[in-house]
Amino acid sequence: MKLDNKVAVVTGAASGLGLATCKALAAAGAQVVGFDLDQQRLDAALDGITGITGIAVDVADEASVRAGIDTVVQRFGGVHVAVNCAGILGPCKTLSKGQLFPTELWNRVLGVNLTGTFNIIRHAALAMSTNTPEDSGERGVIINTASGAAREGQMGQAAYSASKAGIIGMTLPIARDLAEHGIRVVSLAPGLFESGMSAGMPEKVSETIVNGLLFPRRMGHPQEFAALVRHVVENAYLNALTLDIQCGTR
Repeated sequence: MKLDNKVAVVTGAASGLGLATCKALAAAGAQVVGFDLDQQRLDAALDGITGITGIAVDVADEASVRAGIDTVVQRFGGVHVAVNCAGILGPCKTLSKGQLFPTELWNRVLGVNLTGTFNIIRHAALAMSTNTPEDSGERGVIINTASGAAREGQMGQAAYSASKAGIIGMTLPIARDLAEHGIRVVSLAPGLFESGMSAGMPEKVSETIVNGLLFPRRMGHPQEFAALVRHVVENAYLNALTLDIQCGTR
């Protein structure tokens, strides 16, 4: 799908991978609408960037997602691309010093990372289904953010890893569901990237991951993730798969 004059929704837009993705898609000619929880923080992050608008949306709240997507359609005429970057870590051991992993934290992580992703997928897909198809029949592209932790999670990442594994697991069936509407679905599994999320990791954990890389031996730059997002949108033969972008992390 050509991005010029298309409308793209990006969640987690106030920082990290989401913000870099907003910038990359806007630079390619798309009208970008960034979703994030905090309107003030979102406005500050997007200030002065041409082609990007920010709307406060809680991806874990279906009513908030529905209202956000409806606003995009009303203001810009449709949704052609949706990129799910919103996510939280919620680090906690299953059992630590006699204390169990709190159910409330488990539900919060799954609610944002997995259910939140599915909320955006469903409502974006509904909007995309009404688009006039391109010559190829394509109406939309949905890109989700999984993680290398889905397969090789670290200590304390039970909920996070489960949520990201769920994203990988639902990619194929959702792509099958939406194929008849001309909508592609692809997930990306980044390793350790420079972001607010990685900044909150214990230094020992991040050092262990970086030391296990091949080349280049460093954290990924958000712009590198965003470049892959753009490629997936523009490459019509990518569908129903999860692409790793983690520099050989083990």
